[in-house]
Formats: sequence, C-alpha cells, structure tokens
Amino acid sequence: MSTLFQQIPSLAKAFGKPVIDRMYARQRAVILADGAFRTPGAKVAHGLVRGSSRFDIRAVVDSTCAGSDAGVLLDGRFAGIHVVADLAGARVLVGEGRPVAILGVAPHGGRLTPDVHAELVRALQLGFDIVSGLHDYLCDDPVIAPLAGKLGATLTDVRKPPADRPLRYWSGDVADLRATRVAVLGTDCMVGKRTTSRLLVAALHEAGSSAEMIHTGQTGWMQGGRYGIVLDSLPSDFIAGELEGAMLACAADSDPDVMVLEGQSALRNPAGSGAGSRGILIAGDAHAIVLQHSPTRVFFDGLEDRGYRIPDIADEVDLLERFDRPVCAVTVNTQGMDPASVDAECARLERRLGRPVVAPFEHGLGRVVEAVRTIGTAR
Repeated sequence: MSTLFQQIPSLAKAFGKPVIDRMYARQRAVILADGAFRTPGAKVAHGLVRGSSRFDIRAVVDSTCAGSDAGVLLDGRFAGIHVVADLAGARVLVGEGRPVAILGVAPHGGRLTPDVHAELVRALQLGFDIVSGLHDYLCDDPVIAPLAGKLGATLTDVRKPPADRPLRYWSGDVADLRATRVAVLGTDCMVGKRTTSRLLVAALHEAGSSAEMIHTGQTGWMQGGRYGIVLDSLPSDFIAGELEGAMLACAADSDPDVMVLEGQSALRNPAGSGAGSRGILIAGDAHAIVLQHSPTRVFFDGLEDRGYRIPDIADEVDLLERFDRPVCAVTVNTQGMDPASVDAECARLERRLGRPVVAPFEHGLGRVVEAVRTIGTAR
C-alpha cells in the first residue's frame, strides 16, 4: 500500500509547492456524499463542486438526488458534475485507470461510521484510491488498510499530522510581512467562510490586487490550496507556528498584496477548537475581519438540542473588535432565506451594524474589496 499524508507549506519545505500538489494535479475523482449532499454536513463536497485545482471532479454519489447536476443543486449553476446513485455508476463516469474517491462529508468529531466504512471498502473493491479528512485514519483501520495494500490502492489521510519534519513554533516574523491580512471569521461553523475566502481572493484579483488564500482546513487542501494548514490535525502548541510558516512561505513565493486567512468555528461555539478562529486572528496578525453570518440560524450547528444559541451579530462584532481588529464587512450565507428577502435583510443589517453587508453570490464582493483596500491604505 502506498500512503500519502498531508504536506503543509512552511519554511522547512523550502518555500515551494508541496510535492503532493504535483502528484495529485487534476486527478480524476468522485465525491462520496450519500444522503448528505443537500445538507451543510457535505461542506467538503460543496467546496469541491465549486472548484478544485487538485482534483478533476467527475461525479457526486448521493442516491437521494441522483440524476441531477451537482452545481445546479448547490448554487443553481450548471457544473457538468453528475450526481449518481452509487459507486458503480460513478466508476463508469471516471473511465479507466485508478481514480480517487473523496469522502465529501464532515461529520461532527470526524468519526468513521459503519455506513461510511462499508462505502469506503466498496470504493477500494471498485479500483479507487481514497482521500479522507476524518480523524479516524484509514491507514490505521484493520480492514481498510490491509485491503488497500492487497489492491495496490493509495490512502490519503488529510488530517494526519506531518511526521517528516519538526512542527514549527510561532516566532512573530509574520508581523514583518508586507501583505494586508484579512481573517474571514464566522458566527458559526459550516457557514461558508472558506467559500467566501475563495471568492474574495478572486474578487481582489479581478480588481487588480494580488491575493492568496491561507487555508486552514481539509477542504482547502483538497481544492488545491497552495498555502495553508489543516488546523485540526495539529497539536495546539504548534497551530500558531504552522500558520505563520504557511504565511511566510506564501510571502516568499508570491508576495501578495493581500492574504485572506480562512477562519474556523465561531469564537463562542463551545464545540469549536479554542485555538481556531481566535488563534488565526492573533497568530496571523490580521489587520481586519470579514464576518460570515447566516441570518436564519438560531443555534450553533449540531447543538440545537442543547439550546446553545448563536449570539446576536452586533454582540459578535463588538467581541471581535475588542481584539483591536476592525470588522470591515459582513458577508451573508443565504441558505434558508427567501431569495426575495436577501436584499432587504442585507440592507437592514448594514443600517444596524454600520458597515458593508453583502451576500457574496447575489451581490458579488466588490464592496468588500473596497473595504479591504481601505484597510491596506490606512496601514
């Protein structure tokens, strides 16, 4: 069995793209998301359907919406990615050779369930390599690992910590970088921070500013992110240093005008990592914050039964700005909203919060770009 582990850009990697980037360039792939593609829990699948420079996505497996186009289901935009009922149908679409089956769901706690385990065994039997972002590592599984070895398949555990080099400790060198640094944080998890980060980078490029995203999760790596970390694969002592290393690598290689730092769960989400968004904000020495918000959510995702309410957005803005970083704009996740109400809700929030509020897909991010550029000019 060949086993590949996540490679994280850092100074120890000589500022270059990870070797794994070249090995995985546009490999044909399918996404496993049965029963989940139309739910927030399939955020990995959603990110890959929206774009990946690492994988060539040919199909999504979900028997509950088979026969549809994945892009139309997700964003109302045709993507040319078929949704099929089972792995056998997906195998036909990817053709000969050894394609990749990517686990496209992100369950709470990252555990391997019996149903998913059976699906991964089936994928190996059909000739797929497997990429997984679970905390239960496939290379340690007593059934999957031997089967992969027997079949000559590759298992990639994206959340397995790097073992081929010392982890980096924070030095403070990030403060010397030229780039304006913007953290895209959120009022909850699975609220669209990574997608908004990618759209913001694209909008900055379109406006004539060079920009790079510093990803901090498994999906960012799967989408082909050049610089970043998989935050929840790292011991907490080294998250700040590894993030800083990725940013220094980005500066040495690309020297962008703007670095967009992908945030993690909300600061007050009790189930989120304590070193998540707060650590990204401080260790990344961010100059400003873009806050992603879902107006229809009442409780933190997965904690509805416990009654853990998402704090009022004005209160969240106030808390974040106590870190001495301005919230320069708010971006809205419109899931669950009546399309006719989006403009009015954004206008209402803007009047209340006194800063630009936009829905990225509906309005674009031109006004957020202006806010970010204003921060950069004022530095």
